[in-house]
Amino acid sequence: MKIAIASTDQVHVNQHFGWCERFYIYEIDADGYRLIDEIDASQKHEEEVEKLVYKISCIDGCDIVYVTQIGPKAANMVQKVGIYPMRASSEEEKIDSVLSSLQKMIAGNAPLWLKRIIMQKAQS
Repeated sequence: MKIAIASTDQVHVNQHFGWCERFYIYEIDADGYRLIDEIDASQKHEEEVEKLVYKISCIDGCDIVYVTQIGPKAANMVQKVGIYPMRASSEEEKIDSVLSSLQKMIAGNAPLWLKRIIMQKAQS
């Protein structure tokens, strides 16, 4: 499973989806997680929809995106391409904490939303 994290420092989940300049892509399973890519998402667009389409293209292939904030239009667009948007509890939330919690959920009794993602991955 691939997770995109919106971050300025590769330590905290601290970027708004629409304003994010960098996504860190992690691969995660029940045994652990590892950084597999770093995506520059800083390209500027005048039109809001163009900007969102570009941001979504940056995280193509991911299953979940963690951000501090995401607007309703962006959340809808992200979900339509099969990516589940998640909001961090604050800009101080650490990436390692988010990924460790997610890993424990995958290894244990995953909530329904996560079970759906796991089942979709198994079918593809």
